[in-house]
Amino acid sequence: MKKLGIKSARVHVEGDYWLTGSVLRGDVTSGWSGVRTHFEVDSDEPESKLISLIKLAKAGCFAERLVDTAIPLTSAITLNGVGVDVGFPEGS
Repeated sequence: MKKLGIKSARVHVEGDYWLTGSVLRGDVTSGWSGVRTHFEVDSDEPESKLISLIKLAKAGCFAERLVDTAIPLTSAITLNGVGVDVGFPEGS
């Protein structure tokens, strides 16, 4: 761990999501069009050290990597103890 003096640190996260269609019609779909983060750090440490620390924190953040990097998603569905195929292609 870096041993830096941080008085306070905050992050604010905003996201833009969308939802179209209808559950009743059976054509609902959703997604995200963007996510923004805003970091606030209060410290007497040199700016270069703080920027390095923030870069490391962002690089090690699982949530940021999930949003930033397309990865395969697989789903398993079990109904009443039996695995079923609901007909979605992998990655959907």
